[in-house]
Amino acid sequence: MTADDLAPTGVLRASINLGNAVLTNGSFDEPAGISIDIAHELAGRLGVPVELVLWDAARKSVDAVRDGVADVCFLAVDPVRAEALAFTAPYVLIEGAYAVRSDSPLRSACDVDQSGVRVGVKLGSAYDLHLSRALTAAEVVRGSGGVHVFDEQGTEVAAGIRQPIEAYVEAHPGLRVLDGAFMQIPQAVAVSRRLSDATVEWVRTVVVELIDTGWVADALARHGQDPSMAAPPAAQD
Repeated sequence: MTADDLAPTGVLRASINLGNAVLTNGSFDEPAGISIDIAHELAGRLGVPVELVLWDAARKSVDAVRDGVADVCFLAVDPVRAEALAFTAPYVLIEGAYAVRSDSPLRSACDVDQSGVRVGVKLGSAYDLHLSRALTAAEVVRGSGGVHVFDEQGTEVAAGIRQPIEAYVEAHPGLRVLDGAFMQIPQAVAVSRRLSDATVEWVRTVVVELIDTGWVADALARHGQDPSMAAPPAAQD
């Protein structure tokens, strides 16, 4: 593996999705978070600088690596994305949660998949891809963000990453989070499948090392996230 393969421009272009509040907790002006820390760790080992390519949605981050605009991205693992991207083992495990209005008859995540229920998701997100396959009776409604569909399209349910869903509900009286999770969302590093096998394996090895040494848990804590979301070493088998 050479830096020329992973970073052909002489700079590691890291595609960062600012829409994932667990992996990034900064802004376009001051981006921060574990995904950015991993990008710097990879670049440091390659001996090249980092260029952050910032987006507001996961699908744009996917497109950036697929189209050669960026070299590496940080995403939820999904079989559709894996057609163009090679993923490492997951380094963070987060949950997908549902929010509803307080007077909703729905009580748990298991109650959602029924006729007449519309579930709002962020277009192209990991939970959009998952729920589009998993829900057989409920309707998936795509928009700019799961929690905003209450106002935009009047859906019965909003789906998203648990942490921002819970924060939104806490700040908006009249909403509540359903019991349970609708999916576990494994977050991994991804690169183009066009890279050599040696390069892909190098990235995978680095990520496993970061998990095994506790680096991932420490990075989560440093950015105000729950370190228990770090994937355990046993998950790499």
